[in-house]
Amino acid sequence: MTLDRRQLLSGFAAGLTLPSLPQGVTVERIDAPHHQAKAKRVVWLFQSGGPSQIELFDEKPVLRQRQGEELPDSVRQGQRLTAMSGNQATLPLVGSAYDFASYGESGARIGELLPHTAGIADRLCIVRTLVTEAINHDPAITFVQTGSQIAGRPSIPAWLSYGLGSLSKDLPPACVMVTKDKGGQPLYQRLWGAGFLPARHQGVQLRASADPVLFLSNPPGVTRGRRRRALDALRALHDQEGTRGAASWQEQAELAYRMQASVPEVADLSDEPEETFALYGEQSRTPGSYAANCMMARRLLERGVRFVQLFHQGWDQHGGLVGGLKSQCNETDQGSAALVQDLARRGMLEDTLVVWCGEFGRTSYCQGRLGGNDYGRDHHPRCASMWMAGGGIRPGVTYGQTDEFGYNVVENPFHVHDLQATVLHLMGIDHERLTFRFQGRYYRLTDVHGKLHPTILA
Repeated sequence: MTLDRRQLLSGFAAGLTLPSLPQGVTVERIDAPHHQAKAKRVVWLFQSGGPSQIELFDEKPVLRQRQGEELPDSVRQGQRLTAMSGNQATLPLVGSAYDFASYGESGARIGELLPHTAGIADRLCIVRTLVTEAINHDPAITFVQTGSQIAGRPSIPAWLSYGLGSLSKDLPPACVMVTKDKGGQPLYQRLWGAGFLPARHQGVQLRASADPVLFLSNPPGVTRGRRRRALDALRALHDQEGTRGAASWQEQAELAYRMQASVPEVADLSDEPEETFALYGEQSRTPGSYAANCMMARRLLERGVRFVQLFHQGWDQHGGLVGGLKSQCNETDQGSAALVQDLARRGMLEDTLVVWCGEFGRTSYCQGRLGGNDYGRDHHPRCASMWMAGGGIRPGVTYGQTDEFGYNVVENPFHVHDLQATVLHLMGIDHERLTFRFQGRYYRLTDVHGKLHPTILA
């Protein structure tokens, strides 16, 4: 941003001092990668609520053996608990109600609730030691998305757009889809917003409706030709008046005009062959389902959207975990695996990074009273499981180790900032060099943290 004559003079209005810089004075986006990128695009499958790693990816036989025993003080080490279980008289250990098996040549241990994910085990890098600093949902998901627990920072898709620009002239650089008709923790637009970056870098949410993007269609009586003439007139007016910031406004208006044609096309799944629906499962025929959104994600990536993120709520099993977790996996397992397979058969997986994670893990002890054949687990920030596949990730690897109780990391902690640094690195960006000056300091997605883990990189 530069200072025009009016801003310069206004800075002297109160006295003969130099004007202060506006809050958003910034360095320019980098326009080219800092190093050779391994991935051109990212699809992030966010499982909102915190999936239980103990039933899915981090097998702990000791919990079954010591079912009902108290969590040892030597394991907890005085670490904080949520208010939901902090007042419990006891913290009884509870083992998984579901079995694990080894899959693929890699021998990855995966829970029985994820048979389709198990089928692509050799394509995955499973990380069992994702560590966060937040213990409640909103700060935790905000931390994953923006690098800060406090709302207001740019999201990771906004940082990628700012750093690398767009691959498509007809679609936004980042698109978001939320599975319809799901309850759970609320999701806010700021999770894919631009924060203090220019608004053009924010993600755009697509919905399962006649108008996939809100207010995209022309109102009654306004034709496409009339919209085109209005935009041309607006451009002429801006050129005549020299309006500050007009180029950015016009650019956004022109993109919206082009999206009126491009979005309906990409959202129409009727041209997908039957074998593709079979791959993603019967649920993919239902608009707005997780499986349908996975298929839509592939279509968006094919058409040049650099970052696509899916949110699926409902993973917050404080109670009723046995049935609740099974339902969640039934809704998501086939779609997630199908997306990886679909990208691979089209030759896109090698330069597309796929990320599957939630905001934190679950406790090895039972929340509430342990009895009968059901139980719940509370939030656990000290270790969660996630997986990545595709562009630049080493396949067939299980990384990190937690203790025998699944409570603390004992080998290779993978911090949320490390995850963010890894995504940027694979996209060709040095996370320490992508910065934006705001309110007198330079910000970055990873703040002053983040490191790479070469073992998981191809």
